[in-house]
Amino acid sequence: MNIDTIKNGIVIDHIKAGQGMRIYDFLNLGELDCVVALIKNASSSKTGKKDIIKVDRVLDIDLNVLGFIDPNITINIIKDGERVHKYHPELPEKMTNILRCNNPRCITTTEQELPHVFILTDREKDEYRCVYCESRAPALK
Repeated sequence: MNIDTIKNGIVIDHIKAGQGMRIYDFLNLGELDCVVALIKNASSSKTGKKDIIKVDRVLDIDLNVLGFIDPNITINIIKDGERVHKYHPELPEKMTNILRCNNPRCITTTEQELPHVFILTDREKDEYRCVYCESRAPALK
């Protein structure tokens, strides 16, 4: 299999096997007008199998939110065909309009224009709570 090199963009590596499509959908990569490669079940010396996503475009989003989805991923920033930065995303302290509050009594249910804001309340448990009603954040599907 031959996947072209990326000129300017990102490579999301070490995604837990089978979770690549979840990140693909979460980032709405199907709507991009550029080359996007999703590699499933690639060989990994650390985990046996992994997924990889390559995007031949610089994305204007905070990729740290991916740490909430899979804390073991690696994000590589590619510029002029070379990796210029590699990092593991940290759990963001605050997530806005990433998750939706499930509490039917939350103000975000009746006030549709309010942003859905969640604050990290327990880093060890990866727990987020709604800033309006303090309900626990729903798990991503």
